[in-house]
Amino acid sequence: MRYLLDANTYIQAKNQYYGMDICPAYWDWLDRQFKNGVIASVEMIGRELKDGNDELAEWVKARPEHFIKNDDAETQEVFGNLVQSVMGGDYNSGNRDGFLAKADPWIIAKAKVIGATVVTHEATVAPNAKKVKVPNICQLFEVPCLNTFQFLRELNARFVLEPNS
Repeated sequence: MRYLLDANTYIQAKNQYYGMDICPAYWDWLDRQFKNGVIASVEMIGRELKDGNDELAEWVKARPEHFIKNDDAETQEVFGNLVQSVMGGDYNSGNRDGFLAKADPWIIAKAKVIGATVVTHEATVAPNAKKVKVPNICQLFEVPCLNTFQFLRELNARFVLEPNS
């Protein structure tokens, strides 16, 4: 896998610009990219997305293979280092604890282990910020990180209407 997708990339796509009812090509494209070994996510993200009661949850449930295991020894070790780093940082305790309780540290740890890029909608915050953000932690652990639109451009994604016949 070259890219691991954060939960917010799926959620925002569904809720906004690539709604499943208005842009099914996006979701087909994701399926193709997975089949080609280009993208995936981690089981923890899959669990978060399945908790919804909507078409995205159903889409995720039908694609368990898109969400790779994150319980291997190497990922666990990186996760432990990540937790120690975040716990030792000067972060807002509620934000820190929320970050550590969710899938975000797992996707970063897995990306570090397999040499993947994390795709997220989160933006980098100033180094002195009290919030824990995926891009900042990626940077700290030398894991490449892109937003969805950079990712789509990097892969030359195109969703083109065919002329009506």
